[in-house]
Amino acid sequence: MLVLDKPEGLLSVPGKGPDKQDCLTHRALLYWPDALVVHRLDMATSGLLIFARSKEVQRRLGDAFAAREIFKRYIATVYGEVEQAPDGAWHLIDAPLICDWERRPLQKVDYTVGKPSQTRFQRHPDQAGTLPGCTKIWLEPITGRSHQLRVHMAHVGLPLVGDPLYAPAHVLALDKRLHLHAAELRFRHPCTDETLHIRSNAAGFCCQDAVIDQASPGRLPGSTS
Repeated sequence: MLVLDKPEGLLSVPGKGPDKQDCLTHRALLYWPDALVVHRLDMATSGLLIFARSKEVQRRLGDAFAAREIFKRYIATVYGEVEQAPDGAWHLIDAPLICDWERRPLQKVDYTVGKPSQTRFQRHPDQAGTLPGCTKIWLEPITGRSHQLRVHMAHVGLPLVGDPLYAPAHVLALDKRLHLHAAELRFRHPCTDETLHIRSNAAGFCCQDAVIDQASPGRLPGSTS
């Protein structure tokens, strides 16, 4: 098994056409020829991605994702003010999502035919360096729909900074990159049943090496096997 730290602007898997073949999957295969995709991040999103190194491990990890047994936390910057609840409670967005077929690949909220989609968010305790008029937040997807975090935050009037798909022009212009980073994963190792807690910092939204608790040392910075 591998956990790699994907930079923003890099595809998780190859796309259509020769100009979309450079991706984290192909780069991983240069070092680990048996690497297998387990899940994906949007091209504009940075952070932690899990790869399997056998079909059986890929199946077990896929089952764990489907059963919502893999904890995921993101760090993001949104345009607008997010207050911290006095009791430390998380805000919940419960808004069903569906593909916006006329504007693919965009997704949209649809309370009639959308699929159940839920996201939790909370004000980050460290607001140092946050852009004026913005708030750094933690995000935890309960479900895993396409573009879920980005659509949900835009839906409640807190678009992500630098989001080319869902942010208005003045928010998009605040930074050249999307402020969304997959910062934490917690799950049971598919072979040893050991609990792994893997964290990746996103200071200034520049990918740094991952920090891995209770895991074997990786062969490259930002990876574990």
